[in-house]
Amino acid sequence: MCITQITSWGIVYYAFPVLNPAITADTGWSTGATTAAFSAALLISAFAGIRVGRIIDRRGPRTVMTAGSTLAVASLLIVAAAPNLPVFFSGWLLAGFAMAATFYQPAFAALTRWWAPDHVQALTIVTLAGGLASTVFAPLTAALADHLSWRTTYVVLALVLAAVTIPAHALALKAPWPKAPSTTAPSGSAATVSRSRPFWMLAIALTLSAFTVYAVVVALVPLMIERGCTTSQAAWALGLGGAGQTLGRTLYATLARRTGATARTTALIALGGVTTAALALVPGPYPLLTALSVAAGMVRGNLTLLQATAITDRWGTTHYGRLSGLLAAPVTTASALAPFLGAAVAGPLGGYPHLFLALAITSAVACLVALKATPT
Repeated sequence: MCITQITSWGIVYYAFPVLNPAITADTGWSTGATTAAFSAALLISAFAGIRVGRIIDRRGPRTVMTAGSTLAVASLLIVAAAPNLPVFFSGWLLAGFAMAATFYQPAFAALTRWWAPDHVQALTIVTLAGGLASTVFAPLTAALADHLSWRTTYVVLALVLAAVTIPAHALALKAPWPKAPSTTAPSGSAATVSRSRPFWMLAIALTLSAFTVYAVVVALVPLMIERGCTTSQAAWALGLGGAGQTLGRTLYATLARRTGATARTTALIALGGVTTAALALVPGPYPLLTALSVAAGMVRGNLTLLQATAITDRWGTTHYGRLSGLLAAPVTTASALAPFLGAAVAGPLGGYPHLFLALAITSAVACLVALKATPT
């Protein structure tokens, strides 16, 4: 899981913001159009993830994640070969189904069932590794793009993805799938929980926070380029932000032991807003911007674990796959729309610093909503 999360996120997700400037320069397609294709993939993954969660609850992760890896390779090869925007879009739409079957949500569902009640440790270890995805693959992608076309770079990355993730998922995920616990939290059935006010307040808070986080990830490179950095420097800052994710996740288990679910949720969302505001207001120099990227990554890493444990902290593990899929749907939708909307409104707002300031305000609203996400 550690190896496949690094590779899947690094190639299917983090390669795009690095390669997108080369894609638009080579093809003449607008940044808004290419980013919309990427956002569409994330949107597809949001809704496909609900079904994936239910399948994993019943059958386990092996078949789903193996098929997802195979689909991811095929989708990137289509993207690499795309002669026009419709084919480019079709490749990314296919990638959306692959994301739903290979990214954190299916991994979290598997780890929560296999390792409960010690799932926080298992989740932390895998997300510690996953946090290295941008650290490894953003600079690697930039290095490949310096010597190869963006199309050839995607082909090389697709081959790496195939070699690493398909056999790993097919051969390693063979552990017996435990039966679901016979009892659930006092809150009741999955249907009861999913209709409750605290569940939807939590969903809204995490959705607004996710919109901020993912808009920052994709917009960081153009923000730094706008401030005079090179593409390579910006890619390194993005990659070191991934290292910050890993560092931040080492602190989550301690934070979880010492804070309640609502206080932890509110505090982490607030810190996300603070780092976003700092990136909006600090013009440089490059080392300081990189340090802020690392700090934002630390918060981002904790927010990932926060979402992974939000269901079990409040409602137990019995229906984790289904409830987590329902919770992830609006969150992933926000993640999908964030790159496109961020790129679309950066110009009208007056540039990427103003965009980051607007995102910080969005985080403040999310904090207020998170205060109402405590089950009775």
